[in-house]
Amino acid sequence: MRYLLLVLFCFFLVPVTAQETYKEKKPVNQELVYEGKDFYPVKIYPQKFKSKKPKNVILMIGDGMGLAHVFAGYTANGGNLFLNNFRQMGYAKTQSSNKFITDSAAGGTALACGVKTYNSAVGVDSNGEPQASILEEAEKKGLSTGLVSTSAITHATPASFIAHEGARFTYEAIAADFLDTDVDVFIGGGLKHFSQRQDGRDLTGELKAKGYQVLQNMQEIAAVKSGKLAGLTAPEHNVRYPERGDMLPVSTETAIRILSNNKKGFFLMVEGSMIDWGGHQNSLPYIVEEMLDFDRTIGKALEFAAQDGETLVIVTADHETGGLAITGGNTQTGMVQARFVSTDHTGVMVPVFAFGPGADQFTGILDNTDIQKNMKKLLIR
Repeated sequence: MRYLLLVLFCFFLVPVTAQETYKEKKPVNQELVYEGKDFYPVKIYPQKFKSKKPKNVILMIGDGMGLAHVFAGYTANGGNLFLNNFRQMGYAKTQSSNKFITDSAAGGTALACGVKTYNSAVGVDSNGEPQASILEEAEKKGLSTGLVSTSAITHATPASFIAHEGARFTYEAIAADFLDTDVDVFIGGGLKHFSQRQDGRDLTGELKAKGYQVLQNMQEIAAVKSGKLAGLTAPEHNVRYPERGDMLPVSTETAIRILSNNKKGFFLMVEGSMIDWGGHQNSLPYIVEEMLDFDRTIGKALEFAAQDGETLVIVTADHETGGLAITGGNTQTGMVQARFVSTDHTGVMVPVFAFGPGADQFTGILDNTDIQKNMKKLLIR
């Protein structure tokens, strides 16, 4: 009950923070054309794996990524994406426990914890009771764990894997929840929620006391090969692509390198947060640039998985954003044209892609909670 009251309080009394301004920018002139740029090369990897069940799972969430977002990226890169490697595909229903249209908190919680919850909740069920996430279950089994995001690491999707709060906007409480876990690696924005807090706590100092390397510079982060790492790359969110450079693929490579030191295996969640933000702003160039950055990051995961032979890579979304429709394009030039029907989330199913041992468990029409349940069945044994 206290969680429900907290949600109501936050909804009616707490103003939207700077973290949520990407939702408030209602487009005056929709950006409906992506003109096309240079294409990047895509490698196709062999589908040969060492076992029927994975030792490692990499869950990659394109926030707001619907099928049209994927196809916009496909067209923009000349008909080639690293996603072309995935032969096992399905769709996931995204509805939350109290709304037909989910938010990222409820959507993230379904993927993390395998339960439906109400919009705004992270890591708790519809009664406000904390639920163990796949990351926490992996920790208990002695696996290494990690989170990577282009948003603040305290934002709804990554928070769903590590925090248990009734309201997604309680960023400082979510940051404190990181100290209650043994997560090995987390890289993303949100430094201010660890170091400039109303309660006066300096969580960066507490993280160092727990053995974490607490770093802010991407070059320093990319050089880490072992140990615990807290990479806090921006005061709140990182900037959009291309301004942030290769933060997401490099962070993902770094996390995989560190986590793979554990012979028992690992679980890693990677979020391409800002595909969603381009949808909220009805900006096709924003969506395409973020989609292609996310796909290049998928390429890093696939490179490891193909070499390792014991890693399952799953790519999906928490919901679709913008009601995007592709109305024209040219794979020769990379030009894409589109229309939007919303500046918010929609209720359509989202794609699910799987590569590696156990990939056949992610085909057909699934509920978003099935993704967590199937990961748990394969990894936590």
